[in-house]
Amino acid sequence: MTTKVPRTARVLLPIAALVVTGCTVLSAILPSPPPPTTATVELRDLEGKIVGNATLTQMSDGVRLVLDARGLPAGGKAVHFHDAGRCEPPFSSAGGHFNPERKRHGLLNPDGPHAGDLANIRIGADGAGRLETMDYRVSLDPGTSSLFDTDGTALVIHAGPDDFSTDPTGNSGAPIACGVLSRTKTNGDEVGGPEGPRTRP
Repeated sequence: MTTKVPRTARVLLPIAALVVTGCTVLSAILPSPPPPTTATVELRDLEGKIVGNATLTQMSDGVRLVLDARGLPAGGKAVHFHDAGRCEPPFSSAGGHFNPERKRHGLLNPDGPHAGDLANIRIGADGAGRLETMDYRVSLDPGTSSLFDTDGTALVIHAGPDDFSTDPTGNSGAPIACGVLSRTKTNGDEVGGPEGPRTRP
């Protein structure tokens, strides 16, 4: 017994095959969206001991920061992006807060904040803590707000918490840990760092 295929089906089947083939070809030709720019930070204390690691990811509206700290005194600690990618103890080499728009310090300051002002990290009795936050005022990509400007950027943890209003540092105390931002490739390899280039791409 021979089954007859309706005329409409005979017309539509080749068209459907062409559509599927076309989509396959286009997906092979069109490039995938580039992965987001990322960076890593290894933070060391004044004695050179590693006390933290951070990852930064460029999002559509800013930079996401995830910081894991360990081996630090308990309590709230201020965290800031500093103006220069240098971390020679006692970390004054990192300069002031990253502040390309020349604003005053403090997330609660009506004339602020600095672009490098971040939330506090809470360190527990075990010396460990995690901070996950967004900074909507900075970028990992080229531009006036880029953390990868000509002299790079440092991530600094301070001895005390930021009060989010007092200029210029929020009464946060001396730096106790510092690390230089290093851009990462898509395969996870670092590009630049304390001894490498830290310029815009």
